[in-house]
Amino acid sequence: MENYTYNSFILQLEGLNIVEDFIYPVFFFFLFSYFLIMVTNVGIVVLVFTDKNLHQPMYLFFCNLPFNDVLQHSLMAPRLLTDMLRPPPERLINYYECVVQAFTTHMFSTTSHTVLMIMAFDRYLAICNPLRYAAIMTNKMVIKLIVSAWGVSLVLVGILLGLTIRLNRCRTQILNPYCDNASLFKLSCENVLINNVYGLTFTVVLFTASIGTMVLTYSKITIVCLTTKNKTMNRKALKTCSTHLLVYLIMLFSAMFIIILHRFPEYSNYRKFCSVLFHIFPGSLNSFIYGVQSKEIRKTLSKFFVPKKILPSK
Repeated sequence: MENYTYNSFILQLEGLNIVEDFIYPVFFFFLFSYFLIMVTNVGIVVLVFTDKNLHQPMYLFFCNLPFNDVLQHSLMAPRLLTDMLRPPPERLINYYECVVQAFTTHMFSTTSHTVLMIMAFDRYLAICNPLRYAAIMTNKMVIKLIVSAWGVSLVLVGILLGLTIRLNRCRTQILNPYCDNASLFKLSCENVLINNVYGLTFTVVLFTASIGTMVLTYSKITIVCLTTKNKTMNRKALKTCSTHLLVYLIMLFSAMFIIILHRFPEYSNYRKFCSVLFHIFPGSLNSFIYGVQSKEIRKTLSKFFVPKKILPSK
C-alpha cells in the first residue's frame, strides 16, 4: 500500500535521469545555454532601450520576449543546474518555492504567446494599413497592448494555480525536472476534474487564439503583398514577417512536441529532457533571429563592434 504524507511542505523533485557518464557534459551544455540566453537577451533589452532609433512599436513589443526569457531562466535554470549535481534523495524543494516556480513557468510561456499575437497585429497594421499605422499605434496604444499581454497571462495563470493551491496534498514527489501545474495537482488525492478541465480549456483557448491570429493576419498580409506591385515594400514585409513567424513556429512546435510526448508514458524521460529544451531553444534563438534579420539592430551593434575609421592627419 502507498504511504501518504498529508500537506507536507517539503517535496522531492525527480529531476533529469541522466546516465552518470553524461552528467557533466549535459550540465555544461545547460550552463553554457543559460549564460548565452542571459547575455544575448539582456543585451537586446539594453540595446532597444538605449538606442532611440529602436524606439519603434515592433522593437518595443519584441523587447518583451527577451525580458520574459531573462526572468524565466533566472528563476528556473540555477535550481535545475544545482539539482543535476545532487543525488536524487537530496533534490528537495519547499512547497511555496515549487508553487512560485510553477507560476513563473506557465506565466512566461503564456506571455510569449500573447506578445507574439500582438506583434502579428502590429505587422498587419504596418503592412495592410500603413497610412493609419502611426495614428493607431501611438505610445499610449503600445503601453496598453503590452500591459494587456502581461495582464491576460497573469489572470489566466493565476486561476490555473489558484485551483491547484486549494487542493490538499497526500504525495510529495514531483515527477518532473521542475515544478509545473500538472505536477502540483497530481500530488493531491482529491478529485482534480476541475483542474483538468480548466487546464485543457486554457491550453486549447491559448493555442487556438495564437494560431488563429497568425493565420488571419498573415493571410491578409500575403494578399496585400500579392496584389501590390511595390517590390521594396514586399521585400521589407517579407523580412520582418519571416522573422516574427520563425520565432513563433519554434515556440509552437517545441510546445506541441512536449504535449505529444505526454501521450506516450514509455518516453517520459525524453519528454522531461524536451521540456527543459523547450525553455532553452526559443530563449537562445530569439535574439539571434531578430539580431541577424533586423537592419536597425545590426546597424546599432556595428557601432560597438566595428572599429571606427581614423582619418589621417594632414
